Amino acid sequence: MKKIISVISLVAVLYSCKTAQNETQDTTANKPPNIIVVLVDDLGYGDVSFNGSKDIPTPHIDRIANEGAKFTNGYVTYSVCGPSRAALVTGRYQDRYGSSRNPLWAPNDITQGLSIEEETIADFLGHEGYKSMALGKWHLGGHKELRPLKRGFDEFYGFLTGGHRYFPEDWTLSDISQVKSQQDAYRTKLLHNNTRVDEKEYLTDALSREAVTFIENNSDEPFFMYLAYNAPHAPYQATQKYLDRFPDMEDGKRKTYCAMVSAVDDGVGRVLKALKDQKIDDNTLVVFLSDNGGKKGKMTDQGPLRGHKGSIYEGGFRVPFAMRWPKQIEAGTVYNEPIIAMDIAAIAAEFANATPKNKLDGVNLIPYLNGEKTGTPHESIAWRKFDQKRHAVRKGDLKMIVEFDAKKQKEKVSFYNVKKDISEKEKLQLSKEQRNELKAEYRTWLDQMIDPTYMGLLMDKAYSEKHSDRFETEIY
Repeated sequence: MKKIISVISLVAVLYSCKTAQNETQDTTANKPPNIIVVLVDDLGYGDVSFNGSKDIPTPHIDRIANEGAKFTNGYVTYSVCGPSRAALVTGRYQDRYGSSRNPLWAPNDITQGLSIEEETIADFLGHEGYKSMALGKWHLGGHKELRPLKRGFDEFYGFLTGGHRYFPEDWTLSDISQVKSQQDAYRTKLLHNNTRVDEKEYLTDALSREAVTFIENNSDEPFFMYLAYNAPHAPYQATQKYLDRFPDMEDGKRKTYCAMVSAVDDGVGRVLKALKDQKIDDNTLVVFLSDNGGKKGKMTDQGPLRGHKGSIYEGGFRVPFAMRWPKQIEAGTVYNEPIIAMDIAAIAAEFANATPKNKLDGVNLIPYLNGEKTGTPHESIAWRKFDQKRHAVRKGDLKMIVEFDAKKQKEKVSFYNVKKDISEKEKLQLSKEQRNELKAEYRTWLDQMIDPTYMGLLMDKAYSEKHSDRFETEIY
């Protein structure tokens, strides 16, 4: 009798354990994904090995592409920093709300940056219980109401302006009251939330360290991390540790640039390791991309693309783009349809069951990646450079580029098949019907957009003349 009772007790214990295990697994299965966006600055299309780089080994960044999806037609919405970032963090074209210029450092001006009427990914994920952190480069406004902690983020570690120096000994300004020019802001001490800190590490390494700490501290609940490295944006500065990885390369900007990318790759490796250590890597979406194309010059490699940062050609907008989420994306996926940075917000909203207050322009890509949907996520994609009087639209494989010829005072229109001719070398002679279709597509898009609402970086001198109190601000 005792043996029978013992057996029954053992079975009950085993059943209880199995039930608890199943409940744990079910809970894990239903948990919303963590989301990490790794955004780099001015990275050349050909400067990661998953896009063919021979100069710069990027094994950790490559893991995102190889263990998930690589996008061969991955775009951003603008070919310089600020507007591109605005669209990424809102999931909406920056031209809808006037953020179509690179914001100036003007901490007294609430219009200089991302419109306060817009909601960020951190905002709508926060409503669903996510914790969010922004790291590195902000460049969406220096006014106190435009800073990360006012835009949905629970934590911030980085700097507010469009660039920064990399070595701690260069951070000689203790607060923004000491900033007297656009470039001065590159020398401010870093901010942790709203407090200046005495950071001792090389900037890229410091951002990677803080990213790991955030993951470790928030692994039990869903989180969103916006890890915006400013590397390899100028000034070109790298520690000896990273320079020594390129012993056969001649000293100069290219070598330093390569070292800076290698530092980012190390940081990505640390982030991926932290996810695995916390046992959350299977349910974490990690996205890697650049904010725009590589800067013009010999320091970057744009691969087969025509153009560079600031250009209206593919080299301005088509960027290294990869996405890893083991739970949803099959390893080794190569996706060839056009996608865009705004799609990140749409994926986040869908899987967090969030409802953004504004209609997103992005599309949830996951059904296209796993075969649930066919076709192309975007009927067309459009770009506009308002001040340069240039614009472009891609529909299917065809792309129209319109540039203003200042000498002739007229527009120059050209057409390309960017699937067959990624380098945009061969101009097409399209039928009138095809030309009109692309022109109509752009006009339909343009009718929904507005003009820029603030003066931009290229208007630095004019803005200062108009705003004599530009740098007169309180200490913070």
